Amino acid sequence: MKNFIPLLILSISLAQKIIIPMDQSQNDHLKAYGIAYFSLTKNNNVEWLLNYRGGSFLIDAHQLIQTECRIRGVTFEMVDANGLVNIYSAIEQGNMDIILLEKKPKIAIYTPTNKQPWDDAVTLALTYAEVEYETLWDEEVHIGKLENYDWLHLHHEDFTGQYGKFYRSHHSAQWYKDQKRQFEEMAIKLGYSSVHEQKKGVARIIKNFVGNGGFLFAMCSATDSYDIALAMGNTDGVHSVFDGTPIDKNIHQNLDFKQCFAFENFKLMTDPMIYEFSDIDNPPSHNPITRGAQADYFSLFEFSAKYDPVPTMLTQNHVEIVRGFMGQTTGFHKNRIKNHIVIMGEDHSSDQVKYLHGNFGKGTFTYYGGHDPEDYQHFVGDPPTDLSLHRNSPGYRLILNNILFPAARKKERKT
Repeated sequence: MKNFIPLLILSISLAQKIIIPMDQSQNDHLKAYGIAYFSLTKNNNVEWLLNYRGGSFLIDAHQLIQTECRIRGVTFEMVDANGLVNIYSAIEQGNMDIILLEKKPKIAIYTPTNKQPWDDAVTLALTYAEVEYETLWDEEVHIGKLENYDWLHLHHEDFTGQYGKFYRSHHSAQWYKDQKRQFEEMAIKLGYSSVHEQKKGVARIIKNFVGNGGFLFAMCSATDSYDIALAMGNTDGVHSVFDGTPIDKNIHQNLDFKQCFAFENFKLMTDPMIYEFSDIDNPPSHNPITRGAQADYFSLFEFSAKYDPVPTMLTQNHVEIVRGFMGQTTGFHKNRIKNHIVIMGEDHSSDQVKYLHGNFGKGTFTYYGGHDPEDYQHFVGDPPTDLSLHRNSPGYRLILNNILFPAARKKERKT
């Protein structure tokens, strides 16, 4: 009888859970991430059930959480003691695991103050999911504010200082002129001779942020242009139309691939009339191969949840095949990726890698090719995507997996 009361109390406490399913039964996958984040802001831990019903969330059944789910249109189910035992048993026996999310990640988006509405899928995702974030740009990076954050996203950016290589198509557009002037004024303010040099300086500071334990997430041109900027070092790697000084004649011999996070052995495309940075991009932007939205797909790799929890977290989804989408950097050529990089998503019918992850120092980085997962060919001037029409988007789920990653209690990798 003495043992009965503690067991009864335990059963009651176990019954006070809700599960937010992330399989096909979920009404709004994207806002579900916002509920997990909201729970963390209230100091309530979240159990992320990797590979269980699409990567579901298990949370204490506080009335506040239930109310928020109803308001935001997020599907949830009550779980009693028997149901909880069944969940844990299934996870123990299958390729699944439980990751405890314990703290609200501090999120920053690196973005200029005059960004355009077509610029950034991550900003759209965080706003729709109701996840808090702050923005910063070059001045804040230079004065050391990155150390105040856990997670940094690089918006559609050009770290080579070539203004996105829009010279041929948009150099006479007013938005291009305004952006060029803004960037040049910032470079001068920070003591640099050109935007090219200043952006490379930013890239090095961000690298230190990652090395000291930061989480970096980049999409589209912020991926390859970032690694290119690191490889250039102090070498002038851009045409004179961008910085007023001649390009180094030995630029390719002077690239230091050891400085790059993910890529190596790439060739630059320095002609300002070619809308491309290098041969990392696959397919190349200046000669795109468009299969069309209905024929372009990439596959997510299935990792061992118990042995490789990090890539498992980053690939949680309710589908295994995700629709492709284009961008200035649509994907990454497989033979330009360093051997130690973890490939998480790729097109098996070509040499295109879509989604990758790696470690540097105490931190990590994730690169995701393409511009907008729900707009196959997103052009300059297009309106922003309305995510209420794409609330179950597998492509956007990959973005939001990354924002919960820093909240996880670290588990030692077993492989």
